[in-house]
Amino acid sequence: MTGHLSRRKLGGLAAALMLATALPAFAETPVVTRHATTLNGQKLTYTATVEGTDVNDATGKPGAHIVSFAYTVDAKDAAKRPVTFIFNGGPITASLWLHLGIMGPKRVAVPDNLTADPATFRLVDNPYSPLDATDLVFIDPASTGFSRVADGVDPKSYFSVKADGQQVTAFIQAWLTRHHREGSPLYLLGESYGTMRAAEVAGQLAELPKPILLNGVLLMGQAVNIIEYVQRPQNVMSYVVSLPTLAAIAWYHQKVDRRGLSLEAFVEEARRYAQSDYMPALYQGSDLPAADRDRVAQRLQELTGIPAAYYREHGLRISKEQYRGELLKDQGLLLGRADARYTAPITDKGIGPDPFAAAVMPPFSRLFKDYLRTDLKVDRVEPYVEIAEVEGLDDWGWGYASPFANWAYSDRLMKAMKASPAFRLLIGNGYYDTQTTVGAAELLARQGGWPGGRVRLTFYEGGHMAYTAEPAARKFGADVRAFVQQRP
Repeated sequence: MTGHLSRRKLGGLAAALMLATALPAFAETPVVTRHATTLNGQKLTYTATVEGTDVNDATGKPGAHIVSFAYTVDAKDAAKRPVTFIFNGGPITASLWLHLGIMGPKRVAVPDNLTADPATFRLVDNPYSPLDATDLVFIDPASTGFSRVADGVDPKSYFSVKADGQQVTAFIQAWLTRHHREGSPLYLLGESYGTMRAAEVAGQLAELPKPILLNGVLLMGQAVNIIEYVQRPQNVMSYVVSLPTLAAIAWYHQKVDRRGLSLEAFVEEARRYAQSDYMPALYQGSDLPAADRDRVAQRLQELTGIPAAYYREHGLRISKEQYRGELLKDQGLLLGRADARYTAPITDKGIGPDPFAAAVMPPFSRLFKDYLRTDLKVDRVEPYVEIAEVEGLDDWGWGYASPFANWAYSDRLMKAMKASPAFRLLIGNGYYDTQTTVGAAELLARQGGWPGGRVRLTFYEGGHMAYTAEPAARKFGADVRAFVQQRP
């Protein structure tokens, strides 16, 4: 998962940019530019700083040179303003998706017309950025962006949950010290795999000899309880938590009788049914009486738009990948994986590349290059690497025998919560995201074991990168602003 998709599912969109070779650590002059904008009705001036920071590995030896993008508001109380450290997922990708998608002062304006020519997408002022409420620091892990491992270091030495978290933790320490921001309220924002990184970094910060206490973590498109949305046939809970997402998609494409219900109301019906009838039906399996099986299949048809006969023939299950090809099969269309609002023709090869990626990723790449040159005045010879060369799950060190053995990320967040009474958690997901679902987010909040009143869920009418839809961008920006402005 990137902040948007898995590296494998992105196909060749960024293959030409992949680079994971070691480059020597180097001294560089920060690139500093001054800007002005209006956010939340407030005129403000801010400084953009692109700078490199050398960090050591876990043994204290030179590890990586991290190049970050920071936006800091010019204010009298600047040293006490909140700071939010932001990163995307992967593993591992650069932060440009959140940077130009929602958090930075500029955003890619994705048209409401989902079939619009990507060449027409433009970069515009971002009225939804929470920069008025928090300074922003975008982190590109080593082997992404302009960040590289130190001379003589194997890039793959950072291809693990622990080592990846360690370099980000070391960077945060160094950045806070360099910029005298130790007294600022601190937040992390991670997307997709970045939510796993956020959990690990939160735990590592709390375990430092001199702990760095966070005020909060924001998880967008959360993958913290990934085992609940990786759909193996016998993992019945994954089908239960996916039902609200299937219902949302069917509602959007009008493949069900909406009965005048809003999206939220229709999804709530699916949510209640998943917990009340669907879960026990799946648990009973072959012991479920035929009459009950027919009744459940019919109700699933009403909620998801897939014929009851399909459910009867497939054990009352349809995977999210199967659903992508089945819902609009009569129209010859495939649903987007990261955002099921998008569609593409089904080819003779069946389920193919994600139409969302094909429509949205190239404009982000093109416009970020322009933004670096024209707005931030960054002129570098080496390429800005969007996606590092990580060969699937087997090339990443998860810390266990397999990535599906144990996912202790919620425990890492608990470590941060116990260390700081001020710590809170915001979990956001898009309704039309088939990778990380709204149901899985709800299950995480219920099963995380975290103290009551310190976790908030919020959902958006969009996909994995929900903020590419303007109403979702508006809501997400407001949610982030409220989150960092709230005090215990």
